[in-house]
Amino acid sequence: MTDDTPGATSAAAGETPLWTPSQAQVRASAMDEFRRHVESVTGQELPGYDELHRFSVTEPERFWRLLADHLKLPLKSQPERVRSEEPMPRTRWFGGATLNYAEALLYPAALQDPHATAIIGVTEAGGEERLSWRELRELVARVQAGLLRAGLKPGDSVAAFSANVPETVALLLACAGLGVLFSSCSPDFGQEAAAARFSQLAPKLLFATTAYRYGGKSFDTSTVVAGLAASLPSLAQVVALPYPGLDASGAAPGGAVPWREWVGAGDAPVEPVLTPLPFDHPLYVLYSSGTTGSPKAMVHRAGGVLLTHLKEQRLHSDMRPGDVVFYFTTCGWMMWNWLVSALAQAATIVLYDGSPAWPDTASQFRLVERLGISFFGTSARFIAQAQAEGLEPRRELALERLRTLASTGSPLSPEGFRYVYRAIKEDLHLASISGGTDIVACFMLGVPTLPVYAGQIQRPGLGVDLRVLDEDGANVVGTPGELVCAQPLPSMPLRFLGDPDFSRYEDAYFGVYEGLWRHGDLVERTREGGIVVYGRSDATLNPGGVRIGTAEIYRPLEALAEVTEAVAVGKRVDGDQEIWLLVTLADGVNLTPDLTQRIVSAVRKGASPRHAPRRVIDVPQLPRTRSGKSMELAVALLVNGQSVPNMEVMANPECVPLIEARLRQLQA
Repeated sequence: MTDDTPGATSAAAGETPLWTPSQAQVRASAMDEFRRHVESVTGQELPGYDELHRFSVTEPERFWRLLADHLKLPLKSQPERVRSEEPMPRTRWFGGATLNYAEALLYPAALQDPHATAIIGVTEAGGEERLSWRELRELVARVQAGLLRAGLKPGDSVAAFSANVPETVALLLACAGLGVLFSSCSPDFGQEAAAARFSQLAPKLLFATTAYRYGGKSFDTSTVVAGLAASLPSLAQVVALPYPGLDASGAAPGGAVPWREWVGAGDAPVEPVLTPLPFDHPLYVLYSSGTTGSPKAMVHRAGGVLLTHLKEQRLHSDMRPGDVVFYFTTCGWMMWNWLVSALAQAATIVLYDGSPAWPDTASQFRLVERLGISFFGTSARFIAQAQAEGLEPRRELALERLRTLASTGSPLSPEGFRYVYRAIKEDLHLASISGGTDIVACFMLGVPTLPVYAGQIQRPGLGVDLRVLDEDGANVVGTPGELVCAQPLPSMPLRFLGDPDFSRYEDAYFGVYEGLWRHGDLVERTREGGIVVYGRSDATLNPGGVRIGTAEIYRPLEALAEVTEAVAVGKRVDGDQEIWLLVTLADGVNLTPDLTQRIVSAVRKGASPRHAPRRVIDVPQLPRTRSGKSMELAVALLVNGQSVPNMEVMANPECVPLIEARLRQLQA
């Protein structure tokens, strides 16, 4: 494969790994412990991860049962079988078994001291709140008492328009203990965006943050909360959540009950209620963030989420009791749900609310040092920003407790990988991970027993029958194809709300390859066994009939300090496509002919001549979802003269008229 071949991997066969675990590290890992356990139980020789993974997808019934036993899944009754005969998306898991998600998180088997810290809540202003395990249990019990006073029962729903504070975690666990369905979004959502989600849920209670801080500024959301509550006729009550350092109760909309008053009413129970529920009992609802149609409301099952998160955190992330785990996220992104599950590892979780770059980008690394964080999760965009600013945390901070750095949200470039090992820490498991809200988990992620190669996600997760297929449905290696999952997973959605015949569910994932989950990512299996992600397959460019992933265009641009962000889209011209590149530039930088030429040359040299954009256009902003992901499809619509529907899903909808005006200016 030559350099000018679209899809050429940035990590060629034989490349030297950036990090290789020592034999002692491998032997001490939970992943290797599980591998040895499976060998002893099955009598099979499984010398490494690839053999263990092969077992997990060739003998799935045996694998998932062994996994549940090994991870001590707190089943109250044993399953009749691991999974039903029904194909995706109707597959049911661990029929006959019961458990409670909240029990696993509030009473983890490995916890030794109930007075140890369970949650550290931090705001960008420096406020810090700590809850011990005992305090967390007592708070959950108080919240449950309030839910029961309000008449909620299993199957009822609660919505949280909430900042990332400990009270929101307690609310989720209180609901899970009772079998009440939970859903959340962050308070930066507009009224329409939040209503488009929660109206599908018909919640009986709304818990709302009415004031919060971000980027050094305070925001009053009481008017948004009042409008949101008025748009939800199912509501019986609104409860105003507190926010550290702000008097949220003073900004509460009319009729809302302040949180402290709500949880303080009546006698205080000592222990939470933990009702044994079916494995597939609904736990929470997450939402897609696409640009067309109403957000898909995906109902996730309690047992499937718990088992999958236990697998990913204990085995793939090597989390241990006493670890301090931090993932930068909001309550509107699935990584918040993933982070909360780390309580089941008897780990302390860190909830951060505010801007990750306030007062500067280095503040996140200072937080890692100050709290002794051992697992730090962030985005590829944050790593690129730290790299662009020339930060070198390893020279300025003591990061000896940091063992794992995880990156998600968008593909991490090879240079981003190299930057982590050069500037953050040498002896570190860098785990680039990729999955989705759809499965509230990962298809592919880190493996602490394997080497890390630049630009590559290490492997598919255990139990994930991952395929890379071309347009004819054939498996491909060394060239990009569609990410497909060939077997059901326990964390796939139980159902969509408002989709009684599964038609929306089937259309979303099973309309291209019969019987196979097509996720919509363009990926490549490398000769080292890893995976390279090129972006969304529905945003794939096709100039001259050649398939190009947008990530291949973005990677060479990371070396240009003048370019802060870019989106490549296809412009329809005479039945073909041209590549147009929209860029935002650093402060004080103008798009001169010289800079345009350097941008085109960087892409031509770093990817191939076919990747080089026909036009480069500077714009003030580019659209992003509220979880920080680039919205390439929205830009493609604008470039091709179409309107963007459902702009409420954007974090910055004000950018749309700015882009439209810039495009009109160029056409004039």
